[in-house]
Amino acid sequence: MLVFLESLSDSVQFFNLFRYLTFRTGGAILTAMAFVFLFGPAIIRSLRVRQGKGQPIRTDGPESHFAKAGTPTMGGLMILTGMLVSTLLWTDLANGYVWVVLGVTLAFGGIGLYDDLLKVTKQSHKGFSGKQRLGLEIVIAGLAVYAFGQLSPASLSHAVAVPFLKDLLIQLGVVFIPFGILVIVGSGNAVNLTDGLDGLAIVPVMIAAATFGLIAYVAGNFVFSNYLQIHHVPGTGELAVVCGAIIGSGLGFLWFNAPPAQIFMGDTGSLALGGALGAIAVATKHEIVLAIVGGLFVLEAVSVIVQVVSFKLTGKRVFKMAPIHHHFEHLGWKEPQIVIRFWIISFVLAMIGLSTLKLR
Repeated sequence: MLVFLESLSDSVQFFNLFRYLTFRTGGAILTAMAFVFLFGPAIIRSLRVRQGKGQPIRTDGPESHFAKAGTPTMGGLMILTGMLVSTLLWTDLANGYVWVVLGVTLAFGGIGLYDDLLKVTKQSHKGFSGKQRLGLEIVIAGLAVYAFGQLSPASLSHAVAVPFLKDLLIQLGVVFIPFGILVIVGSGNAVNLTDGLDGLAIVPVMIAAATFGLIAYVAGNFVFSNYLQIHHVPGTGELAVVCGAIIGSGLGFLWFNAPPAQIFMGDTGSLALGGALGAIAVATKHEIVLAIVGGLFVLEAVSVIVQVVSFKLTGKRVFKMAPIHHHFEHLGWKEPQIVIRFWIISFVLAMIGLSTLKLR
């Protein structure tokens, strides 16, 4: 919205700053963070009053979690409102990629919100029907992938770029649509599974957002993409501002979610943020890189799949509890140990993911 101010740059040189993605990304970070800082306490008070007993605690979970009973959930509302306000202020609203990513984020957030509402009202960790929820996610992701195909250059619309190889494009044709759906839905649910300890999910999300903010910036810039020998996707540079909004709202949320958490993210936030990362990866043609940068989310999701498959086939569990962060809790690791070590893993994976931009 504020992009229109660049038209005043002929009379006031300061407004020339609004031409630059870097300036607007910085503005998006600060705006989203300030919004959550300012309105966060009021949102927490309101949710605490409305929810009463707060998020239900799993009875089969680690005993240390019972002390968290009464903590309100749906903190994703703080993140999403901060992100939305900041994105609408600082992005070029004529950019189609921005609207598609926002659509996925808010739609996934809506599914998560309904899931959280069911859990709170029924005081059960079982919320929305898994099949219905997955079906809605697939439809939303499918529409997004189709839209990206219309926005992308013809040579890239149904292709997958391979990291470390500058020229290789795998043309999937119509198969790209289910592939893109898998990336977006898988990302949303993987982040959702990771959100189990105070601060565990939000920092890796911010690290991934910062990484994809840089990827979006260079992929959308012809000069930089040509220099780094990555595929140029015109228009995706504007997604760097969206990533900035995610980082800013995430920082604000972390202030309240740091141990001991005053509020939980809930499915409202985790599903939405995961969906946003998946959508940005599909838009920038860095779907495989997301699996590297978001390797922690992949690990959490795989641990659940392995646990379920093993139990159904053999009646035995591979982990003491899934997702895997609970396994480490049962091994005696303290919650801060797990959270900080997982943050470190996320940072290292992000560095590996960024290396794909140059090692070609």
